[in-house]
Amino acid sequence: MIDRYDAYLFDLDGVITPTVELHKRAWQETFDAFFASRGEAPYEGREYFAFLDGRPRFAGVEALLTDRGVVLPEGEDLDEGFTSVRGVGNRKNAAFVEVLDHDGIAAYPGSVRLLDHLAERAAPLAVVSSSRNAEPVLRAAGLSDRFRAVVDGIVATREGLPGKPAPDTFLRGAELLGADPARTVVFEDAASGVAAGRAGDFGLVVGVDRGAGREALLAAGADIVVSDLEELLG
Repeated sequence: MIDRYDAYLFDLDGVITPTVELHKRAWQETFDAFFASRGEAPYEGREYFAFLDGRPRFAGVEALLTDRGVVLPEGEDLDEGFTSVRGVGNRKNAAFVEVLDHDGIAAYPGSVRLLDHLAERAAPLAVVSSSRNAEPVLRAAGLSDRFRAVVDGIVATREGLPGKPAPDTFLRGAELLGADPARTVVFEDAASGVAAGRAGDFGLVVGVDRGAGREALLAAGADIVVSDLEELLG
């Protein structure tokens, strides 16, 4: 089934690398400190999947704070404190980079096996990620040379592309590969990313259940859901 297509677009966090766990730790640390400083109820793990997973960093902060009824100004790009949305997001990013530098990252073995399979076909691959840390993560995992293009949070901001669940970043990834979306596969572990793939009318949208839940991914528009990319080689 997977070999019927011409090009392949991979989300990064939770699809190729288990950086979701690093992101979860960084968000937990950030929001624990933020809510404690305001005397509010502690951050809950469920809030990651509800408001943060798959979204651009600052959009995720705003979504979670809105749900909590917390209003902060957008702030400036270089804010570092808890007085603005961007300050909270930047605090989280600093925590993430610290963990990545200290612990490193290794790709999911099943994802590497699928990448190896696609490499044998010389299929064009791209990473499409909301993260602004996609390049450092790929380098840390030793995978930078596997992908012809990377469309990440930095590229999206530079080119004015709305983030997931809008399809624009995936469509840009397909464009950079010279691929027809109808002949392209999207791999995503977040409901917002699956929705983006569906909105872009891609040929196949594969949901990867790393915690979001099979039903949530199917409801968002996944054609199929797997727990590991190696299942697609069977």
